[in-house]
Amino acid sequence: MTIHPERRARLATMLAAHQVEALLVTSRVNVRYLTGLDSSNAAVLVRADGSALLATDNRYIDKTRGLDVEAVEAGDVAARLAVPGAGIEAAHMTVATFQRLGQGLVPLPPLVERLRATKDDEELEHLRTACAIGDQAFADLVDAGGIRPGVTEREIARLLETRMAELGADGPAFDSIVAAGENGAIPHHAPTARPLRAGDLVTLDFGARHRGYHSDMTRTVCLGEPAAWQREIYDLVAAAQRAGREALAPGAEAKDVDAAARSVIEAAGHGDHFRHGLGHGVGLEIHEEPFLGPSRTGKLEDRVPITVEPGVYLPGQGGVRIEDTLVTREGEPELLTKTTKELLVL
Repeated sequence: MTIHPERRARLATMLAAHQVEALLVTSRVNVRYLTGLDSSNAAVLVRADGSALLATDNRYIDKTRGLDVEAVEAGDVAARLAVPGAGIEAAHMTVATFQRLGQGLVPLPPLVERLRATKDDEELEHLRTACAIGDQAFADLVDAGGIRPGVTEREIARLLETRMAELGADGPAFDSIVAAGENGAIPHHAPTARPLRAGDLVTLDFGARHRGYHSDMTRTVCLGEPAAWQREIYDLVAAAQRAGREALAPGAEAKDVDAAARSVIEAAGHGDHFRHGLGHGVGLEIHEEPFLGPSRTGKLEDRVPITVEPGVYLPGQGGVRIEDTLVTREGEPELLTKTTKELLVL
């Protein structure tokens, strides 16, 4: 059995628990995962017996040839596949489409996303490549002296993304974050024309996309010898990140992994300065199941790529975030982002 029929078979086994005979999948990412077709207008109906029917329009129908799924051409793909009693992806179908398709459809939780959390060998290899591209691009930028006073945040983001493309990335995994000085206190700061200055902490959060799979890493560097407060929060975040990585394991509760890192920061009196969850899954999307946070439920499984990214953000001063992508394994997790986490003084 090839990979896409196997994925659809795994999904089919989940339908009985929800008392439906089929699931109408309309999420672009989920259609790709289940069929191999990447299209802006496609849907797939997966039945409880594992059979499936894919619909797309005439722009993409030729791309379905050679796929291991029956395909039909349709303008309104959801209407072509909707059958009474079928489940729908409640998180993805609009209210307008749901109402237009009529009665008898059953909103369901994100079943395909749960399947996607655990990766197969091919997916993990794509992620390893994406992470290696990000690692190398960062190393090349540092070696070339690209992170220096006078260069703007936007220029550094552009240099990183250009280098990732040169190394084989399909594109950036997301809009790169470069946050210098006081901007480092904003976790999702958008790069500006602010030039880097001597004494700045600079946070770089970036990733590459390879064959549809996304990498994610963050490193924080210092321009010149760090001040005492900068070294203090860097060492604190590094300790919290180690604790989070060490807590990753199949069977671990998502909230417990978050707590392992968060408790280190809280014990140092900076609990109010760590304002986001510890991490998230990566794959065909940059943020996907599972998520690590104080209120997150569920246990991690084996072969789940996930980020560990604690941070300390001091308003008006700056911040530090250190992030790796790892894969849960029995024993130690597999580290995919391998650039040093020692504080680089540039």
